[in-house]
Amino acid sequence: MFTKHSIAGALLGVLLASTSASANSELNRLIEQALDADKNRMQFSAQSRAMQEQGIASSTLMDPKLKFGVGGLPVDSFRFDEDPMTNISVGLMQQFERGSSQSLKQKKSNQQAEGAQFQIRGRELEVAKAMTTLWLELGYLQFMRENLEEKRQLQGQLLRYMESNYSLGNTDTQDLLDAELSLSKLDDKLQANAQNQQRIQYQLSEWLGDEWLQQQHQLQADNNLNWPNVDSKLSGSKGVKHYPLLQGHPMVQLSETQIKTNQIEVEISEEAYAPQFGVEVMYAYRQADNMRGEPASDLLSAYVTVDIPLFTGNRQDRVSNAAQHKLGASRLQKDLLLQQLNARLNTLIVEKENFEQRIERYEGVLLPRSKERVEAINRGYDNNTLPFEQVIKAQAEDLALNLEYQRLVTDLNLTTSDIAYLINGYGYQVSAPTYSTAQSQGANSQESK
Repeated sequence: MFTKHSIAGALLGVLLASTSASANSELNRLIEQALDADKNRMQFSAQSRAMQEQGIASSTLMDPKLKFGVGGLPVDSFRFDEDPMTNISVGLMQQFERGSSQSLKQKKSNQQAEGAQFQIRGRELEVAKAMTTLWLELGYLQFMRENLEEKRQLQGQLLRYMESNYSLGNTDTQDLLDAELSLSKLDDKLQANAQNQQRIQYQLSEWLGDEWLQQQHQLQADNNLNWPNVDSKLSGSKGVKHYPLLQGHPMVQLSETQIKTNQIEVEISEEAYAPQFGVEVMYAYRQADNMRGEPASDLLSAYVTVDIPLFTGNRQDRVSNAAQHKLGASRLQKDLLLQQLNARLNTLIVEKENFEQRIERYEGVLLPRSKERVEAINRGYDNNTLPFEQVIKAQAEDLALNLEYQRLVTDLNLTTSDIAYLINGYGYQVSAPTYSTAQSQGANSQESK
């Protein structure tokens, strides 16, 4: 008997695996289509490029200052050739940054741009998780509709049987009314099911667009998927400390980027103790003669300015201390994030194992025995030892048991999807987003129309 149940469970598992393979391919195609057109990814890409450009600008010397004027001009005659002190001067001033702060600012901007790339990856995982959740729920609803239609067919057979017996006086009015009410309830459940399926397809248009929604007639989803990446990664991580797996999560990498950015801020704050230099060169042109009656020589002046941080107690020291505190806070934030993600992952792994055990019980014991019970009752009805109501009841209970089983399969896949979000276990492949200012202007002009 147990061998028969095991064979039935194995055949059911093979059937589910074959159907989930095509479902994986279709879902990955939809996710890739959604990500290729995702405006949020383009937004993060634009922010990354903006930070890179800002880094180049911040690493460039300040523009030199041009100084032009007249000095020593007598106010009684306003002549340039009367007094030897009168001159027309032009000068150029250039200010330099403190120490290595210029290169550090560019390094900081590049680090922030790298953080925007991790935001892109995080967005991809969020979209994949949301679409996978809707896909699985839609697959369950589609199975539920088939299940409800079978139940309605059974209830219709029971109602016709009772109407026949009622005409012969063998059935009470109350029993007939109960059967009609049950049939009406099933009709309402079918309508609610169709409403929920339509709602999910409209939710998917958030990422796939309204054109996809207009072209889409009926999306055939599935509540069971293959998870080779998740199984492979979890098999290599034992115990309850899954930090190596979680290090690759975009949120963790973004936290690491923030730590590196704050470390650069510490280095920039230390450069504030270095002197800041400036250079000024001036040339003065004179038209008057000197005391000997000869043309006066032009003048050349050169200066070096130094900004020396002598009083650092309430400025440089405070800025340096603030940068150190920000660095420590970012490190604590990363540790807390890893702790939270690890606890979440352990919870999901336990839920996944429990769902797998319950599904194994359904496949090995409950579903096969329910089928045997239906067959036994059918034989009893054929032998005129059991009433027709028992046949309908047994088949309805078998359908209910199958629906419970599919709910477990759906919950297992939803849990696995949550795990895939944490350890990057999805199977989609997408290229980096492309963004251009011309593209943005074209989109704006199209929206204005």
